[in-house]
Amino acid sequence: MSETSNIAEYSVSELSGAIKRTMEDTFGFVRVRGELGRISRPASGHIYLDLKDAQSVLAGVIWRGNASRLKIQPEQGLEVIATGKITTFPGQSKYQMVIDSIEPAGVGALMALLEERRKKLAAEGLFAESAKRPLPYLPRVIGVVTSPTGAVIRDILHRISDRFPLHVLVWPVRVQGETSAREVANGIAGFNRLEPGGAIPRPDLIIVARGGGSLEDLWGFNEEVVVRAAAASGIPLVSAVGHETDWTLIDLAADLRAPTPTGAAEIAVPVRGELLASVDDLKRRQIAGLLRYVSARRTELRAAAAALPSPRDLLALPRQRLDTYGERLAPALRSSLRDRRSRQQAAAQRLSPHMLARSVLIARERLDGLSARATRAHANRLARERARLDSTAKLLDSLSYKNVLARGYALVRDDAGTPVRSAGQVAPGARLAIEFGDDTRLDALAVSDGAAPPTVRKPRKTRPKATATPKDQGSLF
Repeated sequence: MSETSNIAEYSVSELSGAIKRTMEDTFGFVRVRGELGRISRPASGHIYLDLKDAQSVLAGVIWRGNASRLKIQPEQGLEVIATGKITTFPGQSKYQMVIDSIEPAGVGALMALLEERRKKLAAEGLFAESAKRPLPYLPRVIGVVTSPTGAVIRDILHRISDRFPLHVLVWPVRVQGETSAREVANGIAGFNRLEPGGAIPRPDLIIVARGGGSLEDLWGFNEEVVVRAAAASGIPLVSAVGHETDWTLIDLAADLRAPTPTGAAEIAVPVRGELLASVDDLKRRQIAGLLRYVSARRTELRAAAAALPSPRDLLALPRQRLDTYGERLAPALRSSLRDRRSRQQAAAQRLSPHMLARSVLIARERLDGLSARATRAHANRLARERARLDSTAKLLDSLSYKNVLARGYALVRDDAGTPVRSAGQVAPGARLAIEFGDDTRLDALAVSDGAAPPTVRKPRKTRPKATATPKDQGSLF
């Protein structure tokens, strides 16, 4: 008999279950500090990761329900403190930690992660100064992404009301917690999706605001989803997160950073009273400048008028020239008239009756030639039009339905004279007219199957239509 015969035997599953219960009873609640190594996020929503230090590696898993409630998202290289329990995975004979929550292992770890993320996003150009846009001087609508119940929104509304009352839209979000980053990003994108002129006015400026807090409290504004939404905003954006000494990554991606939420309201709108005072001052300066300009021009006009000569002196020389030309005009007209008369007499002497007769003969020959050309052109045009008319008449005759009737067919019309194309168009009892190829017509009555045929009338000849042309009139052709 074997020496081990008294030792209990276990199946693989029994042994694996016993080890699993022992591990969970012994390490039912643990806190483990380590650096995050490999991180995997499959489509199931669970997160698989490694916790490691200088000597060992501990496998961990965060189930989907806990993964959506994490304060910070696990990133490789971040030093964290994980809370959960130790269990085993019998399918692979390994142990692992089921993690319920993760928190950074001190501020230093968060700062290191923040610096690494800042460098990554800066390399993508999200913080470039060339991408920042100027803020509108006097926006008509301001959109505020913040908590609707905090003191921040009341301070912003109060400051805007004091400086320049205008329309403010509030997009309510959580500014702290697991879902704050996604809600803030959705608020920025939601304002950008509003159509200009729609039922909800599109903001001219967006303010993302939150009060002060610790680095962990403000961590949602360091998430990539918030930074990318701020950089992609088509509406100018002001970041007002925390106090003046607090900095987050959204401050770098925004078009302008305000030291406080109240400061953001002061940056967004000017003081209405100061604007009115400036307008009044500019109005007074404009009126004073206009008066000075008119006075200076009046002085210059008077000086120029004093330097001008009198109208009598200006007109003296032109009047003298007019008198001189008037005296020369009459002799010049008489001399020109004598010259024209002598030229006419010389031309009349050179013109003889023989030359007149020759000119008349040449003109008559030209006229006869033009008349003959016109006659030939008219005859050619008339022949072309007659040929076209004959061709059209032949085409019309070939397309006439009477040619079809002449081959033994008949045309059926209803009472309105409309041709009937199928039996479905004819109701029983309807009156029909049938036309044959020899121009005869019969009246008929439509009957259904089994009905007595109607009395058939004798065919009647259609009278030829009277033509407008008398029989004794000859053809134009």
